Amino acid sequence: MAVSPEAPDTAPESAPQAADEALPYPFERAPGLQQCPMYGKLREEDPVATVRMPSGDNAFLLTRYEDVRTALSDPRFSRAATLEPGAPRLAAAPQNFKSLLNMDPPEHTRVRKLVSREFTARRVAGLRPRIQEHTDALLDAMEQKEPPVDLVPALAFQLPVTVICELLGVPFDDREKFAAWSRVFLATTSVTKEEMLASQIALRDYLAHLVAAKRQHAGDDLLSALVSIHDEDGDRLSEEELIFLGISLLVAGHETTVNQIANSVVSLLTHPEHLERLRKDPELIGNAVEELLRLHPPGDEALLRITLDDVELSTGQTVPKGSAVLASLSSANRDGAQFESPDEPDFDRPVNPHFAFSHGPHYCIGSGLARAELQIAIGSLVRRFPTLRLAVPVDELRRPEGMLVHGISSLPVAW
Repeated sequence: MAVSPEAPDTAPESAPQAADEALPYPFERAPGLQQCPMYGKLREEDPVATVRMPSGDNAFLLTRYEDVRTALSDPRFSRAATLEPGAPRLAAAPQNFKSLLNMDPPEHTRVRKLVSREFTARRVAGLRPRIQEHTDALLDAMEQKEPPVDLVPALAFQLPVTVICELLGVPFDDREKFAAWSRVFLATTSVTKEEMLASQIALRDYLAHLVAAKRQHAGDDLLSALVSIHDEDGDRLSEEELIFLGISLLVAGHETTVNQIANSVVSLLTHPEHLERLRKDPELIGNAVEELLRLHPPGDEALLRITLDDVELSTGQTVPKGSAVLASLSSANRDGAQFESPDEPDFDRPVNPHFAFSHGPHYCIGSGLARAELQIAIGSLVRRFPTLRLAVPVDELRRPEGMLVHGISSLPVAW
């Protein structure tokens, strides 16, 4: 089995406006955790804007809450259609393979059902003591070091990677290797097309090798369970679906949480009043995590979709059939029509229907696990290091460029 070759560069059936009218995308990232001001401008003036993606294809960028919710939940916005020959794409290299992320119902429903039981509230609750144990060990090691310490490798990276390795049955010693492939896998403009394709192939070969190993020596882990499902009934899960499901769980299972831990800590350290409140009232950690997800999600847009029919949006504008659509999660999360004081942290927000974990059929299957990791990591860090502070000026913090997900590249802290 091979990664599909690049689709020909033919136009979709009905494309957005001409390229010379499109805004270059992605937009330049604002300093620190600030949202790019372009999103607020588009929400007010051009909520269904035409943008030119790194591939050179055009797409409609949706920035208002109602329209984003429609794109994420309406079956006329298809993920599977992005695999069709000639379909517009986001980055220079295509991702033409059948992963859970690239499926529509009913295929998506069939495959998702095979793993959803591993991420139920009960299963996640059972994992919390183990997550706490890993967190405490990492903070113990951090405490033994002379500050400043970079929190990204010390906690933000290690915790989610350790948890997903245990859950899937992936060797922890391979973490640096698959993390490097994952970063390229999620790139938009930061690497070349050839590097993107090489990363896809490397991850595929790595998971295929793991699957073969699980067949010989099954363990008490999710990947072994999925191999057993395939081998017992290939109609429920094909070999290709098995391998790329493993890739999806491995990549998504650590990359987003790594970035969100760092984003959340920076927000708290630059808002001492909120940090102090969380220290005094640890029970607020659940609300705090939700609000930090709303304000500083680990990615700006949902995965690209293609319209299967003409769709009229809340603005009255119609998106033609065959159009590429990017739904901006981060912009919707700051829409004043949905959230009061949308740019201000509010740990008492009574209802918080943010889109940090997407919405609809592709709502993040691991959201419960991610929430548990965020609550435990951030809550434990605040409790263990009451004098925690940034060790560098906030304007020296660097954020990765040209990625689907983004956090903080390096986060030096002292106490």
